[in-house]
Amino acid sequence: MEIQGKPIRIMLIDDHRSVLWGLEKLIESEKPKMEVIGTATCSVDAVKLLQAVSPDVIMIDLDLNGENGVDLIPELSRLSSAKILVLTGTRDVAMRDRAMLAGARGVVEKGDTAETILRAIEMIYNGEIWLDRSSTSRIFNEISRKKSEAENPEQKKIASLTRKERMTAAEIGRDATATTRTIAARLCISENTLRNHLTSIYSKLELSSRLELYVYVNKHGLIQGEDR
Repeated sequence: MEIQGKPIRIMLIDDHRSVLWGLEKLIESEKPKMEVIGTATCSVDAVKLLQAVSPDVIMIDLDLNGENGVDLIPELSRLSSAKILVLTGTRDVAMRDRAMLAGARGVVEKGDTAETILRAIEMIYNGEIWLDRSSTSRIFNEISRKKSEAENPEQKKIASLTRKERMTAAEIGRDATATTRTIAARLCISENTLRNHLTSIYSKLELSSRLELYVYVNKHGLIQGEDR
């Protein structure tokens, strides 16, 4: 991809100076398409540097000599409009996903080829996302889940119920007038176990009575999910 006009200004954050040196040499070899406008080895230096430079792309390692680079990403996004590219050696999939959810636009590995790293820089600079297919699917599902919970906060409460608690709630939703003995028999549990389940359900759903639970279950469709 050919870049027209001014070079892509890149800021590097890594606690290993040898890595910084290698990246700087690689990027400078691409002049006039790209240039390094600053480097930092820790979060404090990175924040100070952003007060003096205006990068288009920030490349950051996730392990900054004990500091978690993921935690720095939101602050970098707040201080700059630069697009953030993670360059990491970690195989921790959860940490990579957290970095994307925190605001990064892509992840490349330190073992990737020079061509791959340079291509990733160009792609995110041009507004694209740099991720493999499996990572994209995980990130999409997590964003969808969080959006669903934000739009319907009750879903988080419902999700906290165990399988047996959902079955208990569904049974109450089918017949609010049934006795404790009858419901326990239907669920093949003791009355004492049923009472324990109900106490936990009331606490998690912030309810106070069987009638409230009956209304809640039918309002939120908990019966449908537990039909046998």
